[in-house]
Amino acid sequence: MVGLRTVEKDGYAAAQIGFGEIDAKRVTKPVAGGFKKAGVDPLRHVVEIRDYDGLEVGQELKADLFSEGDLVDVTSTSKGKGFQGLVKRHRFSRGPESHGSMNVRQPGSIGATDAARVFKGVRMAGQMGNVRTTVQGLKVVRVEGERNLLLLNGGVPGGDNAIVLVRQAVKSRRGKAGKSEKKG
Repeated sequence: MVGLRTVEKDGYAAAQIGFGEIDAKRVTKPVAGGFKKAGVDPLRHVVEIRDYDGLEVGQELKADLFSEGDLVDVTSTSKGKGFQGLVKRHRFSRGPESHGSMNVRQPGSIGATDAARVFKGVRMAGQMGNVRTTVQGLKVVRVEGERNLLLLNGGVPGGDNAIVLVRQAVKSRRGKAGKSEKKG
């Protein structure tokens, strides 16, 4: 825990958490002053989290905050895949390959001709991945407090050694009890 934001002072309530120690000379003086005020060494990665309860400045957060069976949301930067075409990026189907067709992996029509421009949001080729994404409702399978490990069931965004933010789930997963019975 690096610091707390309060409604009185900052206009909103949030907790600043950070990890990954860094050499003090690599941090700007204003940021270093914030770390000094909190009484912690400078950290490489700092984020703010809203809706915190019972956290104090200087407190160390471990994996045992979660327990087996909890639902969590995991946020990270997805794997970057570079510039991709329509078929891979938006799962478009390809055109015919025979009878002289040259429209195999091309977009086809992109809208009306009298608009004389491309509308915003038209799905086209472009940068794929390398965006901040959140996977919701992953289940905690096991918590290993000694090794500070959290084992999750599901796809966690990001590549190897990616930095992830794990929070309590915003939505709760509905079970069979939540579904209505079919009539007839």
